[in-house]
Amino acid sequence: MIERYSRPEMTRLWTDEYRFHKMLDVELMATEALVKQRQVPAKAYAKIRRKAKINVARIRAIEREVKHDVIAFVTQVGEGIGPESRFLHLGLTSSDVLDTALAVQLVEATDLLLQDLDVLRQTLATLARRHVQTLMMGRSHGIHGEPITFGIKVAGWYAEMGRAVERLKQARHTIAVGKLSGAMGTFAHLGPSVESYVCRKLGLRGEPVATQVVPRDRHAEYMCHLAVVAAGIERIATEIRHLQRTEVLEVEEPFTKGQKGSSAMPHKRNPIASENLCGLARLIRGYAQACLEDVALWHERDISHSSVERVALPDSTILLDFMFHRLNVVLEGLQVYPANMKRNMSKTVEIIASQRVLLALVEKGWRREDAYRQVQEHAMKAWGDGNSFRQLVEEDAKIMKDLTRADLDRCFDSTYYVRHAHELLKRAGL
Repeated sequence: MIERYSRPEMTRLWTDEYRFHKMLDVELMATEALVKQRQVPAKAYAKIRRKAKINVARIRAIEREVKHDVIAFVTQVGEGIGPESRFLHLGLTSSDVLDTALAVQLVEATDLLLQDLDVLRQTLATLARRHVQTLMMGRSHGIHGEPITFGIKVAGWYAEMGRAVERLKQARHTIAVGKLSGAMGTFAHLGPSVESYVCRKLGLRGEPVATQVVPRDRHAEYMCHLAVVAAGIERIATEIRHLQRTEVLEVEEPFTKGQKGSSAMPHKRNPIASENLCGLARLIRGYAQACLEDVALWHERDISHSSVERVALPDSTILLDFMFHRLNVVLEGLQVYPANMKRNMSKTVEIIASQRVLLALVEKGWRREDAYRQVQEHAMKAWGDGNSFRQLVEEDAKIMKDLTRADLDRCFDSTYYVRHAHELLKRAGL
């Protein structure tokens, strides 16, 4: 299902065809390095390059017999080359080819994810600027706090996705490492110069001290970065879900022509895309946990990590690609209801101005504890019986002895809370 919505460029990276081609690149570059060192005849290498082809069906057929994917791969490629195939895979072990090719795939996948993020941040920037002055209620614990603007909220999302860019760049750097150091990582059969040559051509760095594999803390870190980015998407999606609740209805996911929300109730318009994003974030977190458990391998290697990675790494990059795309679609078509935001602000009968009144009294010389007690008494009464908080304050002779009507006008001016909205957007990089 996910592959239907992810970009073809991303899913192509994880096909067997593409994986074997990347493995062949590693093999050919290693042989090329040996030609430069006069360990392989140039004519033999020319034939290898000309004749080396990938036949996935044949590789699978061989693997069914030998029960080893790299042996099947090398055998199939060698079948089309002839005697010169003896120079292929010379001095290499399976993980030299697998881990280095995997690093290339992950780097390319991360580059696609960074492209996705650029598109998403542009959408967020447009939404934040459009609603920089759109007043709404800020909430903590789900309870009305003080006014913000929808633009400020979105600017926070934009800033977080900026941090996601840095996380993905760090993930790319961490994973851009190959190894061609042989069976135990000691360069016993190939010198370090071969690894340096191949990694340089592939845009990778050589693992400083490998075992038979690239140490899996790199892959665990990579997955943890992806999980944090996915959690950021989940935060945005969760907020949209809350704001779309019937009792709130301040924003709403796009609802396209012909779309249906319930098999039983024709009136339903559900935040299904945002709910979907929350679920997928959980899945990526689960994959990150599995990759953390891959770090501790036995001695110089075992293959307990392999089965995990063959699912977790393709799935997670494809999932995150899908999540970026789906969230962008939601935000591009997001319905924002400023009138409902204003209506919801009025539900708390002006008690949201309590801090302003408190601070005004403190500025007039009141002890904070006394001011807090006096203001809270009126706020709780207003909330309990639904009367105007301002009216109760105005009827309090003790308070009005120190505050003027103009003071109260300033206390109950909602625009006061958001006077730095443009500055906040600027701080977010907008």
